[in-house]
Amino acid sequence: MTMDTMNQRAPETPVPSRALSGRERIRRGLNVFVSGVGIVLSAPLMLVIAILIKLTSPGPVLFTQLRVGLDRRERSSPEPEGSCRRNGNTGGRPFRIYKFRTMTTQQSGAAQVWAAPDDPRITPVGRVLRKFRLDELPQLFNVIKGDMNLVGPRPEQVEIFQSLREKLEEYPARQRVLPGITGLAQVNQGYDQSLEDVSGKLRYDLEYVQARSPAVDLSIMLRTVPVVLLRNGSNPEANGKNGRGSEASSTSGSSGPGSNGGEGAEGRDGGEREGVEDVKS
Repeated sequence: MTMDTMNQRAPETPVPSRALSGRERIRRGLNVFVSGVGIVLSAPLMLVIAILIKLTSPGPVLFTQLRVGLDRRERSSPEPEGSCRRNGNTGGRPFRIYKFRTMTTQQSGAAQVWAAPDDPRITPVGRVLRKFRLDELPQLFNVIKGDMNLVGPRPEQVEIFQSLREKLEEYPARQRVLPGITGLAQVNQGYDQSLEDVSGKLRYDLEYVQARSPAVDLSIMLRTVPVVLLRNGSNPEANGKNGRGSEASSTSGSSGPGSNGGEGAEGRDGGEREGVEDVKS
């Protein structure tokens, strides 16, 4: 893991900026403070994880992928269906999300499919990281950079976001706040494996957008602890899901949602669909 890796940004979509309210500044400050403390406290653990990944599996330490972030544009009315694609609007500011790599690297150009519960491409170290969600620790740097907050709707892939906003009219409204590592949807609902599941999480996301405050963020942070440690709440096993959700793996078979192919395929995780964008050592 290098500083160059953490400082690289995805191409930015220029949008008019909106001034943060006093409450939003406090909420953002809380998220940055807790993330900063988390980085300091977990630095030795992250170093050990990075070394273990390097020693036990050939390939990079970090997995990165382009996601859709905050949409700061002021909108007075919904955009006509299909206009987003024509105008090249991604729905928010694109950014690269960071995670520890938990799967073996694959040949470039391979398609992606939903993985089996015990997919052999998940490394032994990766299986432990996924079990306790330690693979998401690098996202604390996303929070410090301003790409994310600790609490907010989970960021989606650009291609998947474009598809979902055409099927769910209110889906773009979740981009009115910074995406998060955890969120109201994650502590209340299991991993989404259908459009109905996504619609259910969307209701939680929109509820959070309306009710967000420093107190609400702190409450969700505290509720996330038992979800991670006890593996309940949004845990796939507690909800009858496969492993850590249906995981997209690089194979030569048929492709699953959000397939991009390429090296370093990471599985679907935290209710997300993860294709391949880039990997960093």
